[in-house]
Amino acid sequence: MRVWAVPRTLRVALLLLLLTSSNVRAPPPTEAGEEDVGSSGRGRHRRRAFPGPHFHPTSPTNITTQLGAHAYLPCRIKNLGNKSVSWIRNRDSHILTVDRYTFIADERFTAWHEAPTQTWTLQVRYVQERDAGSYECQVSTEPKMSHFVQLSVITPSVTIAGESDLYVKSGSTVNIKCVISNALEEPTYIFWYHGDRRVVSANSDRILSVNRIPPDTSIGKLTIPSVSLADSGNYTCAPASLEMASVMLHVLSGEHPAAMQRGTTSTATTTASSAPRGFADDTTVAALMTFLLWLA
Repeated sequence: MRVWAVPRTLRVALLLLLLTSSNVRAPPPTEAGEEDVGSSGRGRHRRRAFPGPHFHPTSPTNITTQLGAHAYLPCRIKNLGNKSVSWIRNRDSHILTVDRYTFIADERFTAWHEAPTQTWTLQVRYVQERDAGSYECQVSTEPKMSHFVQLSVITPSVTIAGESDLYVKSGSTVNIKCVISNALEEPTYIFWYHGDRRVVSANSDRILSVNRIPPDTSIGKLTIPSVSLADSGNYTCAPASLEMASVMLHVLSGEHPAAMQRGTTSTATTTASSAPRGFADDTTVAALMTFLLWLA
Protein backbone atom coordinates (compact mmCIF):
# COMPACT_ATOMS: atom_id res chain seq x y z
CA MET A 1 0.00 0.00 0.00
CA ARG A 2 1.46 3.31 -1.03
CA VAL A 3 1.15 6.26 1.31
CA TRP A 4 0.83 9.61 -0.35
CA ALA A 5 2.75 12.41 1.26
CA VAL A 6 0.53 15.32 2.41
CA PRO A 7 2.11 18.72 2.08
CA ARG A 8 2.62 20.62 5.37
CA THR A 9 0.48 23.59 4.36
CA LEU A 10 -2.49 21.33 3.60
CA ARG A 11 -2.21 19.60 6.95
CA VAL A 12 -2.26 22.95 8.75
CA ALA A 13 -5.34 24.05 6.79
CA LEU A 14 -7.18 20.81 7.62
CA LEU A 15 -6.33 21.19 11.33
CA LEU A 16 -7.70 24.77 11.45
CA LEU A 17 -10.90 23.63 9.73
CA LEU A 18 -11.46 20.92 12.33
CA LEU A 19 -10.89 23.32 15.22
CA THR A 20 -13.27 25.92 13.78
CA SER A 21 -16.07 23.45 13.12
CA SER A 22 -15.88 22.14 16.70
CA ASN A 23 -16.63 25.68 18.10
CA VAL A 24 -19.66 26.36 15.89
CA ARG A 25 -22.85 26.46 17.97
CA ALA A 26 -26.50 27.19 17.37
CA PRO A 27 -27.60 30.80 18.01
CA PRO A 28 -29.23 31.44 21.41
CA PRO A 29 -33.02 31.43 21.50
CA THR A 30 -34.78 34.74 21.16
CA GLU A 31 -35.64 36.32 24.53
CA ALA A 32 -39.23 37.01 25.43
CA GLY A 33 -40.32 40.33 24.08
CA GLU A 34 -37.69 40.30 21.27
CA GLU A 35 -37.91 39.41 17.64
CA ASP A 36 -35.43 38.96 14.80
CA VAL A 37 -35.79 41.51 12.05
CA GLY A 38 -33.21 40.21 9.57
CA SER A 39 -29.48 40.00 9.13
CA SER A 40 -26.76 41.76 7.25
CA GLY A 41 -23.02 41.61 6.81
CA ARG A 42 -22.73 43.28 10.24
CA GLY A 43 -24.53 40.45 12.02
CA ARG A 44 -28.04 39.79 13.29
CA HIS A 45 -30.16 42.52 14.93
CA ARG A 46 -32.93 42.24 17.52
CA ARG A 47 -35.74 44.67 18.43
CA ARG A 48 -37.50 44.58 21.78
CA ALA A 49 -41.30 44.58 21.53
CA PHE A 50 -42.56 47.14 24.12
CA PRO A 51 -46.13 47.09 25.47
CA GLY A 52 -48.47 49.96 24.62
CA PRO A 53 -49.33 52.94 26.86
CA HIS A 54 -50.21 52.09 30.45
CA PHE A 55 -50.64 53.94 33.74
CA HIS A 56 -47.84 53.64 36.23
CA PRO A 57 -48.99 51.97 39.47
CA THR A 58 -47.59 54.86 41.53
CA SER A 59 -50.11 57.35 40.09
CA PRO A 60 -52.21 58.59 43.05
CA THR A 61 -55.99 58.23 43.15
CA ASN A 62 -56.72 60.69 46.00
CA ILE A 63 -55.49 64.26 46.45
CA THR A 64 -56.42 66.52 49.39
CA THR A 65 -55.92 70.28 49.46
CA GLN A 66 -57.36 73.23 51.38
CA LEU A 67 -59.59 76.03 50.26
CA GLY A 68 -57.67 78.76 48.43
CA ALA A 69 -54.51 76.68 47.89
CA HIS A 70 -53.22 75.12 44.64
CA ALA A 71 -54.00 71.47 43.82
CA TYR A 72 -51.80 69.23 41.64
CA LEU A 73 -53.27 66.07 40.12
CA PRO A 74 -50.52 63.87 38.57
CA CYS A 75 -51.09 61.17 35.95
CA ARG A 76 -48.03 59.06 35.15
CA ILE A 77 -48.16 57.24 31.80
CA LYS A 78 -45.54 54.82 30.48
CA ASN A 79 -44.89 54.32 26.76
CA LEU A 80 -47.31 57.05 25.69
CA GLY A 81 -45.87 57.28 22.18
CA ASN A 82 -47.83 59.67 19.99
CA LYS A 83 -51.07 59.42 21.96
CA SER A 84 -52.81 62.45 23.48
CA VAL A 85 -53.65 62.97 27.15
CA SER A 86 -56.85 64.71 28.25
CA TRP A 87 -58.12 65.82 31.65
CA ILE A 88 -61.89 65.69 32.13
CA ARG A 89 -64.00 66.97 35.05
CA ASN A 90 -66.49 64.21 35.76
CA ARG A 91 -69.29 66.22 37.42
CA ASP A 92 -70.13 67.90 34.11
CA SER A 93 -67.98 65.88 31.64
CA HIS A 94 -66.16 69.11 30.72
CA ILE A 95 -62.87 68.62 28.85
CA LEU A 96 -60.38 70.77 30.73
CA THR A 97 -57.14 70.16 28.82
CA VAL A 98 -55.77 68.14 25.91
CA ASP A 99 -52.00 67.77 26.09
CA ARG A 100 -50.80 71.32 26.83
CA TYR A 101 -53.90 73.06 25.50
CA THR A 102 -56.67 74.34 27.82
CA PHE A 103 -60.31 74.00 26.74
CA ILE A 104 -62.09 75.83 29.55
CA ALA A 105 -62.51 79.56 30.13
CA ASP A 106 -61.56 79.17 33.80
CA GLU A 107 -57.88 80.15 33.79
CA ARG A 108 -57.27 78.35 37.07
CA PHE A 109 -56.91 75.07 35.13
CA THR A 110 -53.67 74.24 33.31
CA ALA A 111 -51.72 71.07 32.44
CA TRP A 112 -48.09 70.34 31.71
CA HIS A 113 -45.83 67.39 30.91
CA GLU A 114 -42.79 66.33 32.94
CA ALA A 115 -40.73 64.25 30.51
CA PRO A 116 -38.27 62.69 33.02
CA THR A 117 -41.12 61.13 35.04
CA GLN A 118 -43.55 60.73 32.11
CA THR A 119 -46.20 62.59 34.13
CA TRP A 120 -49.06 64.78 32.93
CA THR A 121 -50.14 67.07 35.80
CA LEU A 122 -53.39 69.01 36.06
CA GLN A 123 -53.09 72.16 38.19
CA VAL A 124 -56.08 73.82 39.84
CA ARG A 125 -55.14 77.20 41.30
CA TYR A 126 -56.95 78.89 44.20
CA VAL A 127 -59.13 75.86 44.83
CA GLN A 128 -62.79 76.46 45.64
CA GLU A 129 -65.20 74.14 47.42
CA ARG A 130 -67.01 73.40 44.15
CA ASP A 131 -63.76 72.02 42.67
CA ALA A 132 -64.04 68.91 44.85
CA GLY A 133 -64.86 65.72 42.96
CA SER A 134 -63.52 63.19 40.47
CA TYR A 135 -61.18 64.02 37.57
CA GLU A 136 -60.33 61.70 34.68
CA CYS A 137 -56.94 61.39 33.00
CA GLN A 138 -57.71 59.88 29.57
CA VAL A 139 -55.34 58.51 26.90
CA SER A 140 -56.45 58.50 23.24
CA THR A 141 -56.03 54.77 22.65
CA GLU A 142 -58.69 52.47 21.17
CA PRO A 143 -60.49 51.80 23.38
CA LYS A 144 -59.81 54.82 25.63
CA MET A 145 -57.72 54.35 28.78
CA SER A 146 -58.72 56.24 31.94
CA HIS A 147 -57.20 56.95 35.34
CA PHE A 148 -59.39 58.68 37.97
CA VAL A 149 -58.24 61.07 40.70
CA GLN A 150 -60.54 62.18 43.55
CA LEU A 151 -59.93 65.76 44.75
CA SER A 152 -60.99 66.58 48.33
CA VAL A 153 -61.15 70.19 49.57
CA ILE A 154 -60.77 71.07 53.26
CA THR A 155 -62.19 74.40 54.48
CA PRO A 156 -60.25 75.89 57.43
CA SER A 157 -62.09 77.66 60.27
CA VAL A 158 -61.24 81.32 61.05
CA THR A 159 -62.20 82.78 64.45
CA ILE A 160 -61.13 85.54 66.84
CA ALA A 161 -60.18 84.17 70.27
CA GLY A 162 -62.48 85.41 73.05
CA GLU A 163 -65.70 87.39 72.91
CA SER A 164 -66.97 89.39 69.97
CA ASP A 165 -66.67 92.60 72.09
CA LEU A 166 -63.39 93.36 73.87
CA TYR A 167 -63.29 95.95 76.69
CA VAL A 168 -59.88 97.29 77.76
CA LYS A 169 -58.61 100.23 79.80
CA SER A 170 -56.78 103.05 78.11
CA GLY A 171 -53.01 102.61 78.33
CA SER A 172 -53.06 98.82 78.52
CA THR A 173 -51.58 96.39 75.99
CA VAL A 174 -54.04 94.55 73.73
CA ASN A 175 -53.43 91.22 71.96
CA ILE A 176 -56.04 90.16 69.38
CA LYS A 177 -55.61 86.58 68.16
CA CYS A 178 -56.92 85.22 64.87
CA VAL A 179 -57.11 81.40 65.04
CA ILE A 180 -57.05 79.45 61.76
CA SER A 181 -57.76 75.79 62.49
CA ASN A 182 -58.11 72.67 60.32
CA ALA A 183 -55.58 74.17 57.88
CA LEU A 184 -53.22 71.90 55.93
CA GLU A 185 -50.80 74.77 55.41
CA GLU A 186 -50.09 78.22 56.80
CA PRO A 187 -51.79 81.03 54.86
CA THR A 188 -49.46 83.01 52.63
CA TYR A 189 -50.51 86.17 54.49
CA ILE A 190 -52.90 87.47 57.16
CA PHE A 191 -54.12 91.05 56.74
CA TRP A 192 -55.59 93.06 59.62
CA TYR A 193 -58.01 95.96 59.20
CA HIS A 194 -59.09 98.69 61.64
CA GLY A 195 -62.43 99.66 60.20
CA ASP A 196 -61.73 99.88 56.48
CA ARG A 197 -58.05 100.80 56.87
CA ARG A 198 -55.39 98.13 56.72
CA VAL A 199 -53.18 97.82 59.80
CA VAL A 200 -49.43 97.85 59.06
CA SER A 201 -46.51 97.49 61.46
CA ALA A 202 -44.12 99.74 59.55
CA ASN A 203 -43.83 103.24 61.02
CA SER A 204 -46.32 102.40 63.78
CA ASP A 205 -46.39 100.77 67.20
CA ARG A 206 -48.58 97.88 65.97
CA ILE A 207 -46.95 94.43 66.06
CA LEU A 208 -48.08 91.67 63.67
CA SER A 209 -46.99 88.04 63.98
CA VAL A 210 -47.98 84.55 62.79
CA ASN A 211 -47.23 81.28 64.61
CA ARG A 212 -47.80 77.74 63.35
CA ILE A 213 -49.02 75.15 65.86
CA PRO A 214 -48.80 71.60 64.44
CA PRO A 215 -50.53 69.80 62.99
CA ASP A 216 -53.16 72.11 61.48
CA THR A 217 -53.44 75.46 63.31
CA SER A 218 -52.05 78.92 62.58
CA ILE A 219 -52.44 81.93 64.89
CA GLY A 220 -52.09 85.49 63.66
CA LYS A 221 -51.67 88.06 66.43
CA LEU A 222 -52.17 91.83 66.43
CA THR A 223 -50.54 93.61 69.40
CA ILE A 224 -51.36 97.22 70.31
CA PRO A 225 -49.18 98.59 73.12
CA SER A 226 -50.74 101.33 75.28
CA VAL A 227 -54.11 101.64 73.55
CA SER A 228 -55.94 104.96 73.42
CA LEU A 229 -59.52 106.00 72.65
CA ALA A 230 -58.47 106.42 68.99
CA ASP A 231 -57.80 102.68 68.83
CA SER A 232 -61.45 101.82 69.49
CA GLY A 233 -63.43 100.23 66.68
CA ASN A 234 -63.82 97.08 64.60
CA TYR A 235 -60.77 94.90 63.88
CA THR A 236 -60.89 92.29 61.11
CA CYS A 237 -58.58 89.34 60.44
CA ALA A 238 -58.40 88.46 56.72
CA PRO A 239 -56.25 85.37 55.89
CA ALA A 240 -55.35 84.72 52.26
CA SER A 241 -58.25 83.16 50.30
CA LEU A 242 -60.21 82.36 53.51
CA GLU A 243 -63.17 83.77 55.39
CA MET A 244 -62.69 86.80 57.66
CA ALA A 245 -63.35 87.21 61.39
CA SER A 246 -63.92 90.42 63.39
CA VAL A 247 -63.94 91.77 66.95
CA MET A 248 -65.11 95.12 68.38
CA LEU A 249 -62.55 96.85 70.60
CA HIS A 250 -63.86 99.24 73.28
CA VAL A 251 -61.22 101.43 74.98
CA LEU A 252 -62.39 102.76 78.36
CA SER A 253 -60.91 105.70 80.27
CA GLY A 254 -60.70 106.37 84.06
CA GLU A 255 -61.32 104.14 87.08
CA HIS A 256 -65.09 104.23 86.39
CA PRO A 257 -65.28 104.53 82.61
CA ALA A 258 -67.99 106.80 81.30
CA ALA A 259 -69.06 104.20 78.75
CA MET A 260 -69.66 101.62 81.48
CA GLN A 261 -71.57 104.20 83.57
CA ARG A 262 -73.74 105.03 80.59
CA GLY A 263 -74.35 101.38 80.07
CA THR A 264 -75.38 100.91 83.71
CA THR A 265 -77.67 103.94 83.58
CA SER A 266 -79.20 102.72 80.35
CA THR A 267 -79.84 99.31 81.90
CA ALA A 268 -81.40 100.83 84.97
CA THR A 269 -83.62 103.06 82.86
CA THR A 270 -84.69 100.12 80.74
CA THR A 271 -85.53 98.13 83.88
CA ALA A 272 -87.58 100.98 85.37
CA SER A 273 -89.46 101.64 82.17
CA SER A 274 -90.29 97.99 81.87
CA ALA A 275 -92.32 98.01 85.12
CA PRO A 276 -96.10 97.78 84.57
CA ARG A 277 -97.69 101.17 84.14
CA GLY A 278 -100.27 102.20 86.74
CA PHE A 279 -98.64 100.18 89.52
CA ALA A 280 -98.11 103.35 91.69
CA ASP A 281 -101.73 104.53 91.13
CA ASP A 282 -103.19 101.19 92.29
CA THR A 283 -101.17 101.37 95.51
CA THR A 284 -102.39 104.88 96.26
CA VAL A 285 -106.04 103.95 95.73
CA ALA A 286 -105.73 100.96 98.05
CA ALA A 287 -104.20 103.14 100.76
CA LEU A 288 -107.02 105.71 100.53
CA MET A 289 -109.70 103.04 100.75
CA THR A 290 -108.08 101.61 103.86
CA PHE A 291 -107.96 105.07 105.45
CA LEU A 292 -111.65 105.73 104.67
CA LEU A 293 -112.69 102.41 106.20
CA TRP A 294 -110.74 103.30 109.36
CA LEU A 295 -112.56 106.61 109.62
CA ALA A 296 -115.93 104.88 109.39
